[in-house]
Amino acid sequence: MSNLLSIFRLKELRVKILFTLFIVIVYRLGSHIPIPGVDLDAVKALFQQGGLLGFFNLFSGGGMSRFSVFSLGILPFINASIIMQLLTIMYPKLKEIAEEGESGRKQLGQYTRYLAICLSFVQATVMSIGFKAFLVQDAHFGLFLFYSITALVAGAAIVMWLGEVLTEYGIGNGASILIFVGIIAQMPSYIRNTVIQVKGGTSIFGVLVMILVFLGIIISIVCVQEAQRRILVQYAKRVVGRKMYGGQNTYIPLRLIQGGVMPIIFASAMLQFPLMFSQYVDIEFIGAFFSKYYSYDGFLYNFSFCFLIFIFTYFYTAISFNPKELADSIKKYGGFILGVRPGRPTVEYLEKIVSKLTLVGACFLAFVALVPVISANFTKVTSFMGLGGTALLIIVGVAMDLVKQIESYLVSKKYEGLLQ
Repeated sequence: MSNLLSIFRLKELRVKILFTLFIVIVYRLGSHIPIPGVDLDAVKALFQQGGLLGFFNLFSGGGMSRFSVFSLGILPFINASIIMQLLTIMYPKLKEIAEEGESGRKQLGQYTRYLAICLSFVQATVMSIGFKAFLVQDAHFGLFLFYSITALVAGAAIVMWLGEVLTEYGIGNGASILIFVGIIAQMPSYIRNTVIQVKGGTSIFGVLVMILVFLGIIISIVCVQEAQRRILVQYAKRVVGRKMYGGQNTYIPLRLIQGGVMPIIFASAMLQFPLMFSQYVDIEFIGAFFSKYYSYDGFLYNFSFCFLIFIFTYFYTAISFNPKELADSIKKYGGFILGVRPGRPTVEYLEKIVSKLTLVGACFLAFVALVPVISANFTKVTSFMGLGGTALLIIVGVAMDLVKQIESYLVSKKYEGLLQ
């Protein structure tokens, strides 16, 4: 409670939180501004069917079901980030730019923004063509296509800018917070659909089972997110001038999931492309194939989801943790891991441990993604379809990250007070 009150006492932290709330309000207002020319009741009925459409509607905060200017949400920027990170590994030139420090990161960030605009243009075109079936009678398709694509691309650019501004001047990662807010905003609709299902004859026992499943997932997410493998490091004593340094033990905290919620967000974003083409491209063969095999509870979708989760979990671990640099740093300051020789053996030891941790973390993320689908099929409670463990993982992960950032900010201010 004292930390909660300190949030309002510290002016800088109070300003950051108020700025974050302001950006969130702007984002929510934009998701309620519809693009004219479409029968919104018919579009809303389409997205109320749940499944994959309901799942991807979460990432836009319900903007897709309203065909708003923010319908694309933050997904084009996330997809562009995925592609740029992959290209950075594949092409040495981009890798050199990334290693140039702050200027290199700014240049890659600019490339990512340009790519995000290109991707949003492609997605806006496909989405606008797909919504041709929902046009009102007096709407001209050519004119609608022009202002719809323009509005969707402009909306995606604004959302991307809001996310970056939020990251710089607010609290937490801007893209994650916007997705977090979009998911929270859809919660009342899931509760309403559940009440309607219960009134229609769905077993209350099944609803209770689903609630218990979600509570169990939340508890397990908190435990796994906080889990660490601590590797003991001992530093030898050394004399510098008249002072003696070292001679103490410390540990390296290795998280079970190095990438946090990002692997599952990236996997969800990648799965959007087949869905968009199946829903919006008027080709009978493609539509029939995806409606039969690419459903929310289907084998193809869930297998692809788990496969992408494993890929992005290992990918994020590879780019966020460098065993060689860590081993060199330990050796430089006269440290060593007990029972392991410095140098190459230390690198191999760290790689072995991180590989095992990543495997366990990827299995857990896949488990979180599959359990709600299996539970929904077992209990016949389909009102939560689209929410699932992915959304819960994002909610809990982002909430925990926000709390940690606020606490670290408070601690730093307390330390500054002691030093003064």
